[in-house]
Amino acid sequence: MWRSRFLRAAGCLLQATVCSPHKPSHLPHLRYLSSYQPFLNPVLQRYLRPPSSTWYCPESHLTPTVALYFCRTLRKDAKTVIDFDQPLTVTDIKQYLRFKEIPFHDGHSCLHAPSIFMAPLPEGSGRENFSLFIDKTTGQFLCKDTLVEGNWEDFQDCLEVMLNEGQTSISPNVLLGFPESPEEQEERGMELKEVQRIWSSSVPFSDLMEDEVQLIKAMFQITKLTNATLKKFGVRFFKPTKSLVFPWFGGQHSGLRGVKLLSASTRDDGRVVYNEATVPKVSSYHNLFGLPLIGRKDAEVVLTGREVDSMAVSQATGLPSLALPRGVSCLPPILLPYLEQFKKVTLWLGGDMRSWEASKIFSRKLGLKRCSLVRPGEFQPCPGEALAQGRNLARIVKASIPAAHKSIVSFKQLREDVYGELANVEQVAGIQWSRFPELNRILKGHRKGELTVFTGPTGSGKTTFISECALDLCMQGVNTLWGSFEINNVRLAKIMLTQFSKQRLEENLDQYDMWADKFEDLPLYFMTFHGQQNIKTVLDTMQHAVYVYDISHVIIDNLQFMMGQENLSVDKFAVQDHIIGVFRKFATNSCCHVTLIIHPRKEEDDKELQTASIFGTAKASQEADNVLILQEKKLVTCPGRRSLQVAKNRFDGDVGVFPLEFNKASLTFSAPVKGKQKLRKVKVDVNESIEETQEAELKEKREKPLKTAKTKTSKAVKGSTAAKSTAD
Repeated sequence: MWRSRFLRAAGCLLQATVCSPHKPSHLPHLRYLSSYQPFLNPVLQRYLRPPSSTWYCPESHLTPTVALYFCRTLRKDAKTVIDFDQPLTVTDIKQYLRFKEIPFHDGHSCLHAPSIFMAPLPEGSGRENFSLFIDKTTGQFLCKDTLVEGNWEDFQDCLEVMLNEGQTSISPNVLLGFPESPEEQEERGMELKEVQRIWSSSVPFSDLMEDEVQLIKAMFQITKLTNATLKKFGVRFFKPTKSLVFPWFGGQHSGLRGVKLLSASTRDDGRVVYNEATVPKVSSYHNLFGLPLIGRKDAEVVLTGREVDSMAVSQATGLPSLALPRGVSCLPPILLPYLEQFKKVTLWLGGDMRSWEASKIFSRKLGLKRCSLVRPGEFQPCPGEALAQGRNLARIVKASIPAAHKSIVSFKQLREDVYGELANVEQVAGIQWSRFPELNRILKGHRKGELTVFTGPTGSGKTTFISECALDLCMQGVNTLWGSFEINNVRLAKIMLTQFSKQRLEENLDQYDMWADKFEDLPLYFMTFHGQQNIKTVLDTMQHAVYVYDISHVIIDNLQFMMGQENLSVDKFAVQDHIIGVFRKFATNSCCHVTLIIHPRKEEDDKELQTASIFGTAKASQEADNVLILQEKKLVTCPGRRSLQVAKNRFDGDVGVFPLEFNKASLTFSAPVKGKQKLRKVKVDVNESIEETQEAELKEKREKPLKTAKTKTSKAVKGSTAAKSTAD
């Protein structure tokens, strides 16, 4: 009630501002707010909070100020914290719309409704303006005409105000955010200036010399792309960094909103590596590359993972093609309304297994019935490579397979999947750890859809180890969600930031901002839960995160702390088995890796933990794909007192154990390996010839047996001397 009345008052003030004769017409709508705020939810407090506790006087604030021009219509919530209270279903949304007599159409991933932020079309026009899109899963809405967006609660509040006032529409300025802080204004202004500077300094390919154009195309392996295609998509070249510039235009009538720079570099081994940089930063970069070229009547589109691939498909097939802003890592739900018009969506994200897995995940979000997938293979690489190899891209797109499948299949449908796993053994094994090579040797990699159970003695460093293990994967682009029920998020983030920087930031506070900026760019998110939580609430939050952020790794720390001591009359082992079964089903159905930390039973200090030491019944070890045990010798104070044991590996059966060395300064277990072979590899000069390297290896092999023989001889001499002295 208070929320609706307050929002209605704000709308009336906005209308009064528009009609005020004292206000210049060139100024944006100004909101007059008081410091009185009744019981409002956090959303409205965020958008109706004045920047100070004083009253606004219309006559004293008519002069143009910078703050007036930085009210944002597109809003972005906190990126790293996920707070999910009550699940919203599509049935709830439809019932509410019917109750309010709002017409709607059932789309693929969104509901289409007339925009309440636009004046209705006159009767007899023959068409309706269904430009408001409501996400079926989250309730987030977007008006494509005014670019107003918000959550489901915002939509309800705006609709209530409009109906109570008896109006047919409401001003989109009602959801304008309060003026940004000076720091935010400065950062946003710098981003806009940087975008304009890069774009104005970049050169169209038509203004470059032909030799220079051919050299640039060879550098980025786009020799088959014509200058007409590059001009059609607005691609330019930025000479200072030798980068391709891909523009982000907000729409047909919007200006330049951002750019993506693609640069090439060469490694020591001669491999060419392509690096991407976006302005604004990745979390705010929502560009469907090629969107301005899409017509209203286009019913088919090809989604790619790179801008170069999108241009290749468009040139070779003539089909509408779009490139996702983050490639295979994420499909932001904010982009779904722009894909609603297509009846057929073909996902051709790349030529490796990771792209194939991402295609299957994204097709669920887009709607399985309208999606087709291009299976990666030797004769079906990514579109850019296919164009360079002279393959028929139209035939490849036509041969795409439907994403939807039946419950029962034969080997004929599985044949290509089996061949793909046999032909791409390393990719099927999953993402490799960079800090734990021994873990790669045993587990082979981190794979989606698996359940890992991790245990270890109390105080041995389970959270510290698993945080570094998850951080290693997150730095390689694995979208990670942390559910820490034992320690708060601030302390956990401090541990991970220390592990990320590999130094004590308490002693280097001048470097904090630098490392924090880099850490903020990681696809890392935290649940706001702490202590005992209901499993249904946690599961709803995880499903929400998988849909919105495309989470592929969830860490639950830990199972017992989350269960708490409630319902003592219920069998705690049965409750634990139920929770483990729920996590197992979630991992399989959501194609998401779940790492579950479970405390062990109390064992004696001189005994090592076993699989049977996991607290509860045997269901935890039975349901798990991997079982990791952090062993600790409490009676030993030497550096090798901790080790990691892989007790179960369902992927290929390899198990084993390797030592861990804890570095207290950086809170890491991934100490650099000290060995002659590693040191020799580092010291080898890049320009050193192959013959010299082979000669050094042969010399090392010759000296090794001699050293072994000398050692055995010396031991034998010592043994004979000792025996002689004993006999004497």
